[in-house]
Amino acid sequence: MSARTEPEDVSRLARAIRSGDRTVLSRAITLIESRRADHRRTAAALTQALLPATGKAVRVGITGAPGVGKSTTIDTLGSMLTQKGHKLAVLAVDPSSRRTGGSILADKTRMAQLANDANAFIRPSPASGTLGGVAAKTRETMLLCEAAGHDVVLVETVGVGQSEIAVADMTDFFLVLMLPGAGDELQGLKKGVVELADMIAVNKADGDNLARAKAAAVEYRAALHILSPRSATWSPPVITYSALAGDGIAALWAHILEHREKLGASGELAARRGEQQVKWMWAMLEERLFAPLRSDRALKAALPRLEAEVAAGRVAPAAAVEEIAAMLAR
Repeated sequence: MSARTEPEDVSRLARAIRSGDRTVLSRAITLIESRRADHRRTAAALTQALLPATGKAVRVGITGAPGVGKSTTIDTLGSMLTQKGHKLAVLAVDPSSRRTGGSILADKTRMAQLANDANAFIRPSPASGTLGGVAAKTRETMLLCEAAGHDVVLVETVGVGQSEIAVADMTDFFLVLMLPGAGDELQGLKKGVVELADMIAVNKADGDNLARAKAAAVEYRAALHILSPRSATWSPPVITYSALAGDGIAALWAHILEHREKLGASGELAARRGEQQVKWMWAMLEERLFAPLRSDRALKAALPRLEAEVAAGRVAPAAAVEEIAAMLAR
C-alpha cells in the first residue's frame, strides 16, 4: 500500500469499523497482527484514527488453571450480557509458539452459545510471538473492537506465568477463577497471580461441590487479608458460582460493575488506563527493537555461534551484546 493511497484506505477502514462491519473488523485485526512494515504503518494510522471512538467498554481479564471452567464461564456470562443488549468481544493472550489445545478460542464448541451469537465477536491471539508482542496486538485488537461498538471486552489468558500480568495490565478488572477445595491451590498465592485479582470466583459451586466451594471461599478470603490490594478503594471479594448452572453469574457481573463505579468515581480507573497505555507503548517499542533478531538473516545466523561461545565461556556476555548491537546498527 503506497503512502499516497494510505490515508484514504485508513479513513475507509475506520468508517467501516465504526459502522460495525464484522468482516472489515476481522481484516483490520489481521492487518494489526502483520509484521510487514507497510502494514504496521497502516495499523498505527488506523488505531490513531479510531482512538476517539474507544475507551468506553468494560474491560475484564479472566484467568484460571486448566479445568477451572473458563470457557463455560465466558460462554454463560457472555450470553447473559448479550441478552441484556451488550455487544461482546472475547480475546485471548497466548504466548505459546502455536495455537494450542486448552484455549476456549481454539475450540468454539466449548462456547456453543456465543459461537452462534450475532452480538459476540470471538478472536484468538496471534498464532505466535513473544508475550510482549502478542499482548500489544491484543491491546490494539481491543481498541478496534471498542470502536466497532463492543461495550464489553473479555480478555482471557491461556498461557502461564507472565501472561496473567499482561492481561491484568490491559484490563480494568482482573478476575481469577478457582476450583472448590482450595488446599494446595492456596500455594498459588505465592506466585503473585492472586495479588493481581480484583475478585476471586470459585466455580463449580453446585451439587456435591457446593460445601467444598464455600469452604474454599472462606480460605481465600482469609488469605487475601494478608495481601496488599491493587486498589485503595476496592477490597477484592471472593464469591462462589456455577458456570454450568448459571447460578451466581449475575452477582459476578454486579461486582464488576460496582468496581467500575467505585474506581471511576475516585479517578483510579482513568489513572490505571493511563498507566496501561504507557506500558503498551513500551511493549510495542521493545517488540519493534527485537524484530531484526527474527528477520535479519545474517544476525539470525550469528546468534547460535555467539550463544555457544558465551555458554562455553569464550566470549563475555557484554562483548557478545556489543557485537549484536553493532550488527543491528549497520
